[in-house]
Amino acid sequence: MQAIILAAGMGKRLGELTRHNTKCMVKVNGVTLIDRLLTQLSNHKLSRVVIVTGYEGRKLQEYLGTDYQGTPIEYIDNPVYNKTNNIYSLFLAKDYLLKEETLLIESDLIFEDAIIDEIIKNPYPTLAAVAKYESWMDGTVVMLDKENSIQSFIPKKAFNYNDKDLYYKTVNIYKFSRRFSKRYYVPFLKAYSKALGDNEYYEQVLRIVMMIDKVELKALPLHGEKWYEIDDIQDLNNAETLFAAEVDKLSLYQKRYGGYWRFPKLKDFCYLVNPLFPPKRLKDELKANMDTLLTEYPSGAGVNRTLAGKYFSVNPDYITIGNGAAELISAYLSHHNVKTGVVFPTFEEYPNRLKKENIVAYYPANADFSYSAKDLISYFEEHPIKQLLLINPDNPSGNFLRKEEVEELLQWTLQRKIKLLYDESFIDFAAGYFSMLSDEVLKKYPNLVVVKSISKSYGVPGLRLGVMASADQQVVQSIQSAIAIWNINSFAEFYLQIFGKYESDYYRACKEFLTIRDKFHNKLKTIKFLRVIPSSANYFLCEVKEFTSLALTEKLLLKNILIKDCSTKAGFNGQNFVRIAIRNKEDNNLLIKALRELSL
Repeated sequence: MQAIILAAGMGKRLGELTRHNTKCMVKVNGVTLIDRLLTQLSNHKLSRVVIVTGYEGRKLQEYLGTDYQGTPIEYIDNPVYNKTNNIYSLFLAKDYLLKEETLLIESDLIFEDAIIDEIIKNPYPTLAAVAKYESWMDGTVVMLDKENSIQSFIPKKAFNYNDKDLYYKTVNIYKFSRRFSKRYYVPFLKAYSKALGDNEYYEQVLRIVMMIDKVELKALPLHGEKWYEIDDIQDLNNAETLFAAEVDKLSLYQKRYGGYWRFPKLKDFCYLVNPLFPPKRLKDELKANMDTLLTEYPSGAGVNRTLAGKYFSVNPDYITIGNGAAELISAYLSHHNVKTGVVFPTFEEYPNRLKKENIVAYYPANADFSYSAKDLISYFEEHPIKQLLLINPDNPSGNFLRKEEVEELLQWTLQRKIKLLYDESFIDFAAGYFSMLSDEVLKKYPNLVVVKSISKSYGVPGLRLGVMASADQQVVQSIQSAIAIWNINSFAEFYLQIFGKYESDYYRACKEFLTIRDKFHNKLKTIKFLRVIPSSANYFLCEVKEFTSLALTEKLLLKNILIKDCSTKAGFNGQNFVRIAIRNKEDNNLLIKALRELSL
């Protein structure tokens, strides 16, 4: 068996990285693509590796030489690489295809060793590695029958997003038998190139072969094996995260702050959203209006304040809508950066926006990080403040103050002319639910500023929505002056407009969530190395007993599960705590299974 590697392309979309080098010389986590590929191939005692070069081909030949770890390397030069596509590069290598069984691989791929291992040992002589279609993929897709034979190649022009669940993307790793190449592929390759020219792709020939001669071409569907095709800088960034060394993987994921839809196999137990809302019908309504929302401007801030007021039944003059609660927190604290009481550990967006000298820290003196309204009043009576931050339920502890306790704090702060910055982003998940978002409460307590993240409570983090409300018009005006007139997009505005039709679904989802949380809590308590702190939110803070919290987080990431390591957060003093989000029943059970495997 031999391998043919197509490496003639210019890789223009990689910019400076390919200005003086061919694409396969780009490094992923310090190793060039070609070195990684040749190392993988050298484990299989191939008769030769044939590399079709073009752009900066001489540099590649000088770099590799004629032997790689005992495997001979031969080169074919494509002198018109800038005028042709890969069909011509393969045409130049056609005589090699006739000699023996061949692995055909494109040089801009990075993949796990197991993919090559599986395709070589598979008994079918002619085989294509394929993966279920995902949003990041581009290029030729195929459809399979029940026996994993390729039924058809779907070119880009024929791609139908309504059928995407039926599609498999070709990984661009093939195994051709000598018989297949001699009897079918090479003759059709010659004819296709002669008839249609050289500015095409070699997979077009496979498509024609199957259409005319009904040749059976088997697929090898991947089952979670990692691979990535690197065409641009974003691809490179994703690949470096996906293929990072174990010691680096966690930090690379954490630096992304989301966007995990690029890694569909990753289960995100780190970010906190409602696992049961929105319902399918709401999502279908958004999809049905996609064309209009994509091509039309959103309304200005005034209209969207009216929508936010309708959403929460609050006077629009009291409320401001934000591109996520984070935008509003930043805008508010830029104007109200005064001595602020902060309970630690906390959601760090708040202390990060405060001047250090304005943070008056309170640390609960117990193992569960719990506290009462009386605890806060007692402490801040002795430590004067101009503003008190209260997140209820708290993040990350899940500590919950009942309505009468919050009212006690409101009366105390009002008497002392202290602002109460009250974040109720997780209140909808509390068994004793109540809200401070009401005209009556806001008018009664003009010192109250309420923050609520729609992203978290309502399960729409991609829309980036949050609100801040107060009867103090100076507060409202200061926030509005700090944000842009078009600070939310048309999709977010449309969601606010239609939510009322689904409000009953939302309350049902919140009620159902309580059952899911209780069951998840009981299962987490069976994990011998976790101490689970009761929570009124959609997450659990857990103390890790047998390993460090960092080690647990890294071990779970190897299983494609991401949780939050809290050990570096202020207030934990390096203690081993993790925060685990509550997802749907299936995902929660997946995490429990992974944790039990670590217990063995």
